Formats: sequence, structure tokens, C-alpha cells
Amino acid sequence: MRIAIVGASGAVGLEIVKILQERKFIISELSLFGSQRSAGKSILYKNKPITIKQLRSSSLKNFDIVFFSAGSNISKKYAPIAAANNCFVIDNSSAFRMDKKVALVVPEINASHITKYKSKIIANPNCTTIISLMAIKPLYDLGSIKRIVATSFQSVSGAGNAGMKELISETKRFLSGSKKSKNKVFERNIAFNVIPKIGSITKNNYSEEEMKLHNESRKILSDNKILISATTVRVPVLRSHSISINIEFEQKISLSNAHRALSKFPGVKNIKINDTMSYPTPTDSSNKDDCLVGRLRSDYSIKNGLSMWVVGDQIRKGAALNAVQIAECLQEK
Repeated sequence: MRIAIVGASGAVGLEIVKILQERKFIISELSLFGSQRSAGKSILYKNKPITIKQLRSSSLKNFDIVFFSAGSNISKKYAPIAAANNCFVIDNSSAFRMDKKVALVVPEINASHITKYKSKIIANPNCTTIISLMAIKPLYDLGSIKRIVATSFQSVSGAGNAGMKELISETKRFLSGSKKSKNKVFERNIAFNVIPKIGSITKNNYSEEEMKLHNESRKILSDNKILISATTVRVPVLRSHSISINIEFEQKISLSNAHRALSKFPGVKNIKINDTMSYPTPTDSSNKDDCLVGRLRSDYSIKNGLSMWVVGDQIRKGAALNAVQIAECLQEK
């Protein structure tokens, strides 16, 4: 297949290149595109350097699949051009996720939606949505969910390479005795701190990131009855997101059935209390494909409740891996 990656030098773009190699995705031609600043740089693919070209409207022709990982503005401008040129577009931004004509896909959950929608654009969900739903879906299949309360602890790499650099530089300054910091990526200091707001605050006082989890989950599950209340928090961790999830069901779900469902679900590793690891942390999931679930327990405060802790690499399964899995579905068509 003829593949192009827009935003190839960013954290997700680089990971897509890496995963395409790891999964031995069949490629006859690979082209990399970026901004004027990135143009001319090279990225290794199968030990051969590929030069990044500056993205232009005329660039997006004669490809089977184009991955977009350059932000919403670039996607809104160029993705429709690629689609009009008969290319499948897999978009990692938020530009098209809630578009009624565009599929929003987590392959383990709703791969069938790829052919259900007519648009050539396929949206990759928000990273926290993907990681959360990988743990929620096997339980959702056991019984009707009434309500979900989730708190995410999101690593700085969710804000790209710049987010990681800011955490590292701030940490160095703090440890050297200087508390002065020039925040370019985050609104407040992120070193030795947490920021309980990701994205702008909406009219209902939830942040944009929190509403993404609510709205996208409903679309992916094709279930507009689920109520989801989320709090998203940026934490001083370099890689991998963690989410505390509490689910209220319409009926009783036993712990044994919940453990069994999680253990069987592809892409999920269920860590039981008596396991050596006992609970997963962001370090455990970094650079891994699986989402790790631990601390599964009955909620004694409500009649039909379960609580759990989920971690996942938001650059891999939360973005690049999920995008490549969508491409694999297209390859199989």
C-alpha cells in the first residue's frame, strides 16, 4: 500500500513509523510530510532515511492511506483534500471525531463502523477515551451501564514532545533551587505539581478533554444513554495515562465474571490482586501495546458498582497503534 504520514516528526508521527515497521505493515511507498520547519529532516524506516517534505495541497495524491498527526487545523484544511483524491484518511486530531458522517473507531470495539460510514475520513479517538474504553467495553458487554465516573491522570507527552521537554526543564530548574519558570505548554508549573484542567472550560464547567470522554464514548459504543462524569488531570509523568474508573450497572456484575471478561478481551491485560505486580503504573505500560487493568473491586457505596484502575501508553494504543490497527482493517478489506 502507498502510505503517507502528515506530522511525521511529532511524537505520534514518529511512533506510527515505528509501529508500521514492528507490525510488518505491507508498504510499497512511504512518504513523510511536515511543516516548513520539519522539511528536509530525515526519519529512518527499515534502516533507510526518508526525507520529510513540506506539506502542500498538491502533496496528497496517489496514496491509499494518509495518517494525519499534525493537529486539528492542519487536518481540517488538508484531510478533505486527501479524501477527495480517493485516499483513506486516518486522523489523530479532534477535527472530525463528532462529525456524523465520520467513523470514530477503536478496532477491538467497533471495527464494523469503518464500513458503516461513507466518508473516506476515519477519526482516531482521544487517547483517554481509547484507554478507558478498552477496559470498559468487556464490562459493558456483561450488563447495561447506568453511569461512569472517571478521573484521568494524564502524562505530559499527551501535549507532545514540547510537553515532555517542559517537564524535564522545569524539574531541572526546581532541583537546582530556581522556582522561576516560563510556561509555554501548560498553564501552570507541571514539575512537582498537578493541573486539574486539560483544554478550555465549556459552558457546563467541564473541560473540553472531559467532554471528549463523554461524547466520544457514547459514539463508539453507539449508546447515548450512558452518563459519564470525568475529571481530567495533567500530572508530572512523561509517558502513559492512568484512569480511575467507577461504573454503576443496572444489575449486579460479579467480580469473577468481570475478571474473566477483562482477561479475555484483546489488548487488555488484567492484573489480579494476587499477581506479583499487584497493580499497574504508567511505567509498566510505557512502550507497551496492552492496556493494563488493576485494583478491580466491588464498590460498597452503591448497589451495582465496580471500580478499577487502568493505565495505557497514550502515544501507542492511545494514538499511533490504534491508527495503524485501523489501517490494518482497511488493508484487509
